[in-house]
Amino acid sequence: MTGTPAHTPHNQVLASLRGGLVVSCQARPGNPMHGPEHMTAMARAATAGGAVGIRVEGCPDIRAIRAALALPLIGLWKTGDEGVYITPTVKHALAVVDAGADILATDATRRPRPDGVTFADIVAAVHERGRLVLADCATLTDGLDAEQAGADLLSTTLSGYTPDTAHRDGPDLTLVAELAAKSTVPVVAEGRIHTPEQARQARDAGAWAVVVGTAITSPQWITTRFTHALGQ
Repeated sequence: MTGTPAHTPHNQVLASLRGGLVVSCQARPGNPMHGPEHMTAMARAATAGGAVGIRVEGCPDIRAIRAALALPLIGLWKTGDEGVYITPTVKHALAVVDAGADILATDATRRPRPDGVTFADIVAAVHERGRLVLADCATLTDGLDAEQAGADLLSTTLSGYTPDTAHRDGPDLTLVAELAAKSTVPVVAEGRIHTPEQARQARDAGAWAVVVGTAITSPQWITTRFTHALGQ
């Protein structure tokens, strides 16, 4: 099966995601599931379960999953785990879309980027490649600023993971609802969605699509929940 062609109309990509589940297939170095072979298998399993899209990190995994599946891919490149580390530079962004991502996910907070460029610079570069940009946001202000800068989709990915939003439990359904009410582009719910009920709540709050990762694709995390429940 071949990947989604680069010329697939943007509205077709967005329409295919509407109301559905996007599964985040990511495993960082050190995780037993790390590597394109494992993540491609995970993406295949998610597709068989009804996923409408895959969120994937790293060019090797993007290329492998693109070659295996025709679903829309939301691609990103993580560098470290502090500050702006989700696709922080134009160089990272272009590598991700050139690897086969239909949508580029990148940090859209106000924090400084390592190469000094702005979120708008990344949007412009990715749009020149004919691909869409998803803004990973932490706050309503992040989302509205990102929309103004040209983002095609907004996501709640970073709510709970920045200094001004830390220590939040569960998905930020309030932010989902606020973004859905005040923006004109699709809103994606992501972050700490651990149950089917929470996924449905996110969609009911106005999410165009819902991204779930750890609760589906992290055997280690899932196993830990069971062992804790048994008092181990």
